[in-house]
Parts: sequence; structure tokens; C-alpha cells
Amino acid sequence: MSLTHSVNGTMEQYSGEKLGSIEVGNHLGEGIIWHARDGAVWWTDIQESKLYRYHLATEQRQDWSLPERLGCFGFFEGVPEDKLIMAAFASGVARYDLDTGELDWIARPELDKPGLRFNDGRVDRQGRFWAGSMIESDDSYHQGGLYRLNPDLSLSSVVDGITISNGLCWSPDSRVMYHSDSPRQEIYAYDFEPESGSISNRRLFAKTEVGCYPDGATVDAEGFLWSAQWGGSKLVRYAPDGQKVGELPLPVSQPTCLTFGGNDLATMFITSARENLTDAQLAEQPEAGNVLIYRLGMKGIADPLVR
Repeated sequence: MSLTHSVNGTMEQYSGEKLGSIEVGNHLGEGIIWHARDGAVWWTDIQESKLYRYHLATEQRQDWSLPERLGCFGFFEGVPEDKLIMAAFASGVARYDLDTGELDWIARPELDKPGLRFNDGRVDRQGRFWAGSMIESDDSYHQGGLYRLNPDLSLSSVVDGITISNGLCWSPDSRVMYHSDSPRQEIYAYDFEPESGSISNRRLFAKTEVGCYPDGATVDAEGFLWSAQWGGSKLVRYAPDGQKVGELPLPVSQPTCLTFGGNDLATMFITSARENLTDAQLAEQPEAGNVLIYRLGMKGIADPLVR
């Protein structure tokens, strides 16, 4: 495996290692995060309403059936049991206990808006949970939004007019927030105020290529943004100024999300999807829907916990 990257505008190659894949065949794998306290990666298959856990050291996998489709989630700081999550289900944000099935709704702002559901989200470095919604049906007259859950458990609408909310992540110093609208093929950057969680100065960070739709994203330890590009069979790495500096070609056409994990935060885990692929395409992509595992010689930043 090689990663194409740019040095002074010239695309070059350097070595990396594909460690394998977690064979789950997800319909729509998404929202993957590394839970350091647990030593495991966790992700969701949105369309199958399932949550997965893969323990890296033991290679043991578990899954849970959920009451609704789950777009994104986070774990809590200071909670000894790792079975309580903050979750953005299709219809709203809730605390959910994986052991008991207890569901504690916090807010359901899209409940009365047909054709919308929650999708991608993330915990910011200050411990606030964020989740964005998306238009799911062509006949919906509503638009999606991006929401921030505040410490008092109020939910603030931060961005509106979104088609499919995706790619939420922050620069290492929390001064820049990144966010994508997938069908528009645009990745945006905002000035971010860490203490309040407020944003300003929206600008276009990057425009993706024809046929490549920005999906989940993360930022590495050097402050470069990695974007999983649905339809493009690749990850793309962008410098902080928005310049495209590298590509990692993948054996699946629909990569969806990624995170860095492992004890050294140098192992990359990438979710993917089988959704809408034909039998012929699936035959050409036997790993579609699996979680791909790579080591590329670079490190990420630990996924934060909800505070």
C-alpha cells in the first residue's frame, strides 16, 4: 500500500501498511471513534440500528441492537462503566444505557420535521457533544442543521440550511472547526471559540473532486484534516490552509468515517458502506462495509469524552 502525497506541488509516494479489516459487512458503517479507556474502537451501522465494539488487543467484537438508527455518539468522562453513551439517534439526542436499554431523551428538535434524521457528529475538545442532521427524503421541504449540546443540556442550533451534515472536527488548538455538506461537495472552516463553543467567519476550506463527496473526517496530530470521500475510493489529507496534500486509495468506493487509535494513536480505522452497491460492485469490492485498518507513520489526537 502507498499513500500519494504532495511535496512542493508534486505528488509522490511513501510507504504505509494495511493491517487488515474487521469483517462486518455494514450496510452503512459510520461514526467510528477510539475509546482509549476501553482499548477499543466503536462505530455504528446506521441503517441496521446497531452499535459495534472491537477490542484491539483481544480482537473480540460485540454488537448491540438499538431502539433507533444511531448517527453518532460519545462516551462520558468520569463514568466508570463504558456502556453509557451520549447518542444522536435518528429522531433526537439522548443518553442511552447499553446494558439496560434505558433511554433518556434530552432533545428531539427534528421530530416534527418529516424527511430529516440525525447523522454525523462528534465531541469537541472541551467535552461538548455536537450532532448534525440531514435530508433523508427527496420530498422533504425542511433543511438539516448542526446542533451543540450545552453543559445545561440545552440544545443550540448553530448552523442551518444543511443538506447532509458531515465531517465535523476541530484543529488541535480548537481555534478552527471543520464541517461538510456532502452533496454540495464542500468542506467549510469556521473560527471557533473554545470556551463558549460559538463559531464565526465561515469560509470554504476545500471543494472536492467530481464524484467525491466529503463524509466523516478527523484531524491528525500535525493539524491536517483527513476526509473520507464517499464515491471516491479514498481518503484525502488537507493542510491547514486547505491545500490537498495527500490521498490514500482504498479498496472500497464508499469510505464513510475514520479515527486514529491504538495505544500510540498511530493506527487508522476506516468505516465503509455497502449501501446502494450492485451485486457486480460488491463482487469487485469484497471489503465494502468492513472497517479497514492502516498504519501510515503518523499519529492522531485522542477522541474527547463528554463532560
